[in-house]
Amino acid sequence: MMTYAAPLDDIRFALYELNDFEGDTAALPGHEEVSRDLVEAVLDEAAKFCVNELLPLNQPGDDEGCHYENGVVRTPKGFPEAYRAFAEGGWTGVSCHPEHSGQGLPNTLQFVLNEMVSATNMAFGMYPGLSRGAYDAIDRHGNAEQQATYLPKLASGEWAGTMCLTEPQCGTDLGLIRSKAEPAGDGSWQITGTKIFISAGEHDLTENIVHLVLARLPDAPPGIKGISLFVVPKILVAPDGSLGTRNGVRCGSIEHKMGIKASATCVMNFDGALGELIGEPHGGMRAMFTMMNAARLGVGIQGLGLAEAAYQTGAAYARDRRQGRSVAGVDAPDQPADAIIVHPDVRRNLLSMKAVNEAARALVVRTAMALDRAERHGDPAERAAADDLVALLTPVIKSFCTDHGFTAANHALQVFGGHGYIKEWGIEQTVRDARITQLYEGTNGIQALDLVGRKLGLHNGRLLRRFFHPLTEKLNGWGDDPQMAEIAAVLGKAAGRLQQATAVIASRGLGDPEQAAAAASDYLRLFALVALGQIWAETAALCQARAAEGSGFHAAKLATAKFYFAWVLPESGTLFARVMAGKDPLMALPEDAF
Repeated sequence: MMTYAAPLDDIRFALYELNDFEGDTAALPGHEEVSRDLVEAVLDEAAKFCVNELLPLNQPGDDEGCHYENGVVRTPKGFPEAYRAFAEGGWTGVSCHPEHSGQGLPNTLQFVLNEMVSATNMAFGMYPGLSRGAYDAIDRHGNAEQQATYLPKLASGEWAGTMCLTEPQCGTDLGLIRSKAEPAGDGSWQITGTKIFISAGEHDLTENIVHLVLARLPDAPPGIKGISLFVVPKILVAPDGSLGTRNGVRCGSIEHKMGIKASATCVMNFDGALGELIGEPHGGMRAMFTMMNAARLGVGIQGLGLAEAAYQTGAAYARDRRQGRSVAGVDAPDQPADAIIVHPDVRRNLLSMKAVNEAARALVVRTAMALDRAERHGDPAERAAADDLVALLTPVIKSFCTDHGFTAANHALQVFGGHGYIKEWGIEQTVRDARITQLYEGTNGIQALDLVGRKLGLHNGRLLRRFFHPLTEKLNGWGDDPQMAEIAAVLGKAAGRLQQATAVIASRGLGDPEQAAAAASDYLRLFALVALGQIWAETAALCQARAAEGSGFHAAKLATAKFYFAWVLPESGTLFARVMAGKDPLMALPEDAF
C-alpha cells in the first residue's frame, strides 16, 4: 500500500510563511471567524479522515472497480460508507455558502483538502469533486428557485452532481454537440441525446444525481453559440423539494479504464428527460465554463496530490530498501548493503519530485487565495487583479501539475525498480491513475492553446503584466542581496527567456496562428518553471535566517531550492530553444510521410 502522511508542515509554510493567509484570506468579508486555530483543526481532521478512511480503500477499490448491471452502478466495497462519513463530516461543503448548508470556509482550504483526498484516493474524490462543479454552476448562473432546490442538497452531499458535455462525435469541439432540448409545454424542456465519459454519472452513493447537460434548443444557431445548459435530475424533484418519479435518463454502460477504476465513468442516455434551463438560452458555454475552470484547477490539484503520494512512497522505500554500496564508500557497515537512498540517481528521482511538489503546492495555495480575493474582496480593483491571476494560472496549473503528477509517479516507480511494476506497493496504480489527469477537462495541449491563444492577449496583455511586473520588482531586490544574487541571476535568465518567448509568440502568431500553436506546450512549461522559480526564490529568501538558526525544516527548504535552480530550472534553456525554432520542424513533414 502507498505511504502517505498529509504534508501539514509544508501546507502551513505555504499558508502562513510564504503567503499571508491570516492578513489576506482570513481577513476577507465573511471569513472573519477563520482563525488559525480553526484552520489547524480543519487541517488535522481532514488529514485524519483521508489517511484513516480513504487511503485503505484506494487499492481495494482499484482491484474491485465499479459494477454495472441493467442501468445500476455499484461502487466498490466500503465506498458508500466512506462517502456517508465524508458528507456527515461536512467535507462535501467546505467552501459552500452557509445558507446552502455549507461550511463557508475559504476556497484555499477546499484546495488543500482536495490535495489530501487526491493523494489518498483520487477515484473517491471524483464523486464530491463533480458535485462541487455542479454547485458552482447553479450558484453562479441558476435562478433563485433552482438554487434553493439544488444547492443545499449538493453542499450537504445528500445529492451528487455531474458535468455532461462530451458526446461520441465531439470532445474538445463542443460546437458539434447534437443533444436536443424540446419545449415540454410547462416551461421545462425534454432532453434527448447520448453523453459519454461522464464521471460519477451513476452510482449508489446518493439518493439523487443532478446532471448539468449541454444541449441545443430548436432554434439554436450552429456551433458553440447555439449551446444551452440544463439541469436534469436523475429523480424529478417535486415543488416541495421531495423526490418524485424517475426521470428519462439512464446509464447505458460504464467504461473499462486504465485507471481510477473505482470512479464510475458512464455512458448516459437522455430519452426525453425533463430539465430546466440554466441561465440564458444559447448561453450554455458561459455557464459551463464556470464548471470547467473550477474542474481544471481541481484536476491540477489531483496531479499534485498523486505526485506527493508518489514522492512519500518512494522516499520511504528508498530509506528502507538495501541494495549495493554507496559509490563514496560503505554507508552502513553493520548491514549487508546500504539503503538505496545513498545512490545519486535515486536521490535525483526523489528530489525531482520533492522540488516541484513543494513549489507547486505553494503556487496552488497562492492561486486559491487569489480566487478568494476575486470572490470576496471589497475593492473592485483588487477583485479584478485577483481574477486576472486565476485566469492566467488556471491552464498552467492544470497542465503542468498533471504532467508532473504522471512524471512523479514514474520517478517513484523507478526508485522501486521491479517491485514498482507489480501491484503490491501501489505505485503502478498511481501511474495509471495519474495518466487521465493529462487528458480530461481539456487535454494539456488544449490548456497550452488556451494560454497562448486566449490568455496572453486578453485585455491587451493585462494578465501577463500582473505576473511579470511583481516578478521583475522581486528580481531587482534579490539582485542587491548577496545571499540571493546567485539565485536571482539564474531566475532572471529564465524569466528573460520567458519574456522573449512571449514577445516572439505574440509577433509570429499575428501573421500565422500555427506558429503560436506549435510553441504552445513548451511555452506553458517554460511559464510554469519560471513561476515555480519565483516561489523557490521567495522561499530561499525566507529560509536563509531560519536555516542559519538551526531550523531543520528551513534548511531542507533551502537545500531543495538550490536543487531546483541547479537541476530543474535549467530546462528553461531547452524549452526556449524549441519555442524559438518555430513551426517548421513540426509542420514541414508531409502528412503522407507519417
